[in-house]
Amino acid sequence: METSGGTTGGGGTIQASLGGRYATALFDLARQQGQLTAVESSLKTVSSAMTESADLSALVKSPLVGRDDAARAIAALVPVLGLDPLTANFLGVLAQNRRLGDLPAIIRAFRDLAARSRGETNAEVVSAHPLDDSQVDALKQQLRHRVGREVAIDLKVDPTLLGGLVVKIGSQMIDSSIKTRLNTLAHAMKG
Repeated sequence: METSGGTTGGGGTIQASLGGRYATALFDLARQQGQLTAVESSLKTVSSAMTESADLSALVKSPLVGRDDAARAIAALVPVLGLDPLTANFLGVLAQNRRLGDLPAIIRAFRDLAARSRGETNAEVVSAHPLDDSQVDALKQQLRHRVGREVAIDLKVDPTLLGGLVVKIGSQMIDSSIKTRLNTLAHAMKG
């Protein structure tokens, strides 16, 4: 993997975006310090917290929150979420640089880098309802068969899908949601 501005292999250019550059810097630092697992776990915790907390999501997205206020809010969250020191410092840097808005893209890029370092492909899976462990295992097997390597799955729930799944692996999207099927049918009926 190149860390000076190229591609990471596997067909994607992670460093093409600002979020990708931040993710690559964090990934390289975590790898050097032997903290990849801890940082990946902390970022997963932050991602879940952003999904579950409207206040945290607003803090991350709002351009109106000043650097110092954002840094104080992040510092207060670190012990509550149980984040590792490297991730805590990284989030502080993002807050000071007014880059918290890039956090979702940074987390996705970091997960991709971590999965690739393990020889896996990362898949984003959105379902209408939470999947149980057996469903996740079956989905992993199907995706492994399709892409020819291990697949790390990032699960999200979106009740508006009504049913089915939307799976994104790299630039490939598989949309078997009922919502899309109904929209397609409605469009076809309009003629």
